[in-house]
Amino acid sequence: MLDRALVWFKRDLRVHDHAALAATQNHHDALGLFIIEPEWLQSRECDSSHVDFALGCLSELRTELALRGMPLLLRVGSAIDVLEQLHAEVGFSHLLSHEETGSGWSYQRDLNVAAWCQSQQVLWQEFTQTGVVRRLRSRSGWAKRWQSRMDAPLVLPITDFSAAFSLVQPDLPTLASLGLTPHGKTLQAAGEKAAQQTLQSFLQSRGHNYRKAISSPLTAEDGCSRLSPHLAFGTLSMRTVHQATEATIASTNDRGLAYALRGFAGRLRWHCHFMQKLEDEPGIEFNNFARACDGMRENDFNQDHFAAWCAGRTGYPMVDACMRSLKATGWLNFRMRAMLVSFSSYHLWLHWREPGLFLARQFLDFEPGIHWSQMQMQSGTTGINALRMYSPTKQAHDQDPDGRFIRRWLPELARVPLPYLAEPWKMDDSVQRMVGCIIGVDYPAPIVDEKVALKLAKDRLYGLRQTTVARLEAAGVHTRHGSRKSGLPASGQDRKAKRAATPPNGPSPQGDLF
Repeated sequence: MLDRALVWFKRDLRVHDHAALAATQNHHDALGLFIIEPEWLQSRECDSSHVDFALGCLSELRTELALRGMPLLLRVGSAIDVLEQLHAEVGFSHLLSHEETGSGWSYQRDLNVAAWCQSQQVLWQEFTQTGVVRRLRSRSGWAKRWQSRMDAPLVLPITDFSAAFSLVQPDLPTLASLGLTPHGKTLQAAGEKAAQQTLQSFLQSRGHNYRKAISSPLTAEDGCSRLSPHLAFGTLSMRTVHQATEATIASTNDRGLAYALRGFAGRLRWHCHFMQKLEDEPGIEFNNFARACDGMRENDFNQDHFAAWCAGRTGYPMVDACMRSLKATGWLNFRMRAMLVSFSSYHLWLHWREPGLFLARQFLDFEPGIHWSQMQMQSGTTGINALRMYSPTKQAHDQDPDGRFIRRWLPELARVPLPYLAEPWKMDDSVQRMVGCIIGVDYPAPIVDEKVALKLAKDRLYGLRQTTVARLEAAGVHTRHGSRKSGLPASGQDRKAKRAATPPNGPSPQGDLF
């Protein structure tokens, strides 16, 4: 068979620092492939906004590859069916791709592709693109391996591919042709060029107030890096971001900027740290880290509470404003994401799986490894992390003291006086009538009593953590997934698994992380 390589693009939609593309120089010729898989479209975590963003990335990628002489094929179908058809059409001896730590459907897909390649005598070569280590035996030394990977030279893009054939490339599909409904979100710009521009604007100016800006949904909108969708879809490599950040820190004379970016650089490590958890234990997408928690919430799931939370109609303004903002834009800063999960888990006592699927569809930057690790950490089912129970009232006062964010996303509260905005149910009837916001009519009354709900949650969870079974299990969870001291930023997370709960909070990035 002709020495032809097929570059299988998945979540690596770029030409720079792309090891699989660079490896084509060792072959006679090559072509690229992206598969729009029904398993992805039909998965419960997929949203049409994800597909829309991917199509935008692919449009630019196809152009960039064409300028270099490589056709990029887009096929709709299951991976094995598409590979079978292409193998018959053009023949290829090598399949080149990056490793992927993805959802359960993609994990099973890759197992099937590996078996197919073996049966067809196709050599499948997978390259690393993050700090996640396949078949990791121990967490000890992981941080040093991460550092070594991120400091390695960037892979330079090939400027001229050798394509000995031409193929008809139809137009990109549309959401409608794929049977998807419009998402209605206002998304970030897609593609590698937009990713590079976003990175540079953050490193050169927007990142100056990063440490102060990340907590409030008002300041985080511009003060966070906004790189998370680009890392999730691979329009930037983690190594590119790491090295550009370190270069800026080393070269700048602005001590404030250097200080801010050093905090950002530390969170890049945590990004891969959380992804490693899913790589090591794929079952955490579906099952509690700590199996001592099994049945604690699953058997007591309130669908009405879940529906109100999804709709942004809980009666707690900061929760509702954050949910409505997320549904409109596909993005929310980390602290507010954590608050949403905390509220669903502790106030509403909802098991993390269904809220996690809903949020996965809302987050444009959905990254399975980070997402499911964080869903469990923020809901208290890891067995080793501190229980972070956010008060939505306190968060409103701390992160939106002027009420601008709440008023923007909850127009029904536009005329509510600021002293009542975080707790509008405390308005007298006369004030409600005066401002045109009747609680229970124009805006819902609180779905639960915060103090009562949190006391019940604390009693249940802390009680469980005191049991011998939970304590013994925590040690095992820490051994498999806990962070080590070898180079990672200092944190209160994952310490002393022998204790039932970890001490104060440390950095805990989610998909948005930056």
